[in-house]
Amino acid sequence: MRLVQGKPFLLAGLMVFAASASGVLRAQGGFAGQARPTAAEQLFALANQSRAQAGLGALTWDASLAQAAMRHCQRMAGEGEISHRYGGEADLSERSAAAGAHFSRIEENIAVGSRAEQIHEGWMNSPGHRANLLNAQIDRVGIAVVSAQGVLFAVADYSEAVPVLTAAQVESRVADLIAMSGVKVRQDPHDARLACPLDHGLPGGLNGGEPGFIMRWQGPDLGHLPQGLVNKLASGEYMQADVGACPAEGEQGSFTVYRVAVLLYPTSAVLRPYYHPEH
Repeated sequence: MRLVQGKPFLLAGLMVFAASASGVLRAQGGFAGQARPTAAEQLFALANQSRAQAGLGALTWDASLAQAAMRHCQRMAGEGEISHRYGGEADLSERSAAAGAHFSRIEENIAVGSRAEQIHEGWMNSPGHRANLLNAQIDRVGIAVVSAQGVLFAVADYSEAVPVLTAAQVESRVADLIAMSGVKVRQDPHDARLACPLDHGLPGGLNGGEPGFIMRWQGPDLGHLPQGLVNKLASGEYMQADVGACPAEGEQGSFTVYRVAVLLYPTSAVLRPYYHPEH
């Protein structure tokens, strides 16, 4: 996942920039109802109006994104010349995460103009900014507008939100998916948690015997299982599974990523108590 800085250009007297970063997942939530500048409220409404016209879902207001957007917007107003990043400032993903946002995708549109309608029109008439605003994968937005020097400085930060889950919650979600295949998930995640941080092989100290198959993966999407694991579950060769979660490995930057290990045991294995999904 790599942040791509946009390039400036002049559009109908409006200097605009765009930036984006990619990943995966969804979240839901309601608009917080906090006080917002009228121009920010207009940009929020115009964005959802344009998305509705394009057959896309409405964006949910994200207070953390709005906080990050406001800090950057104030910096833009102070600098006078707009940019996605100034000297000594964190990049888009870092400053959004610092404000409390959790995401697998983060994008940004910035602009300076005389009215909210002009700023929105400028974004919609620019392919890069339009793509950010009408991205079907984003579901959250935070917008900030600062009036200074006789113009409006605007920042819109869009994201595809990722829920904040504990290891037990991650394991529960994966266990629910495995249970749909008919394979029983054991109650004790001990062995899978030991195996989770490893790149390959088996750890020492296993309580449940040697598994017949191990799958480890990491990412922000807990809505489906890796295809290789799906195929193994459908093979009929396995009756039980262990599921364990652990911290993600590698450089994830500010993106929210989960790491999971699943151990599958063949039908000949000794049966142990298994997990009952809670709803």
